[in-house]
Amino acid sequence: MEHLFADVARSAALLVEMAAVFVVSYGALESFAKLVWIIATPRTSHGARKELWRGFGMWLLLGLEFELAADIIGSVISPSWQDIGQLGAIAVIRTFLNYFLGKDLEEAEKTGQAAEAAVATVGGLASIPSVRGREGPGV
Repeated sequence: MEHLFADVARSAALLVEMAAVFVVSYGALESFAKLVWIIATPRTSHGARKELWRGFGMWLLLGLEFELAADIIGSVISPSWQDIGQLGAIAVIRTFLNYFLGKDLEEAEKTGQAAEAAVATVGGLASIPSVRGREGPGV
């Protein structure tokens, strides 16, 4: 029975690792295609490059989550303390990468939203008749 459980766990861990590879590969291909488009398109804004970075970061974050899940499954069937220690170290490293990438993406999202709000506010002021049509000294 234990042997069957170990085989199922190994298969599940392999499937989850394959999912991680597919997720990261898809994200990399999508991001590369968008990067080529950005390079080929004249006058691309800095915001488009930031959006590309955020999108690719989300794919990497999702891939890291899958890898961490595979590590957790793998730790169930690890036969020695050395294997468990190695899996633990890998899990800690991936968790830290995941945490800091998530914080970076969250901060970039907040910065992007603040910039959009500032642009909307400035654009809104330009449409107010008393500001737009005002004439006088210094205007």
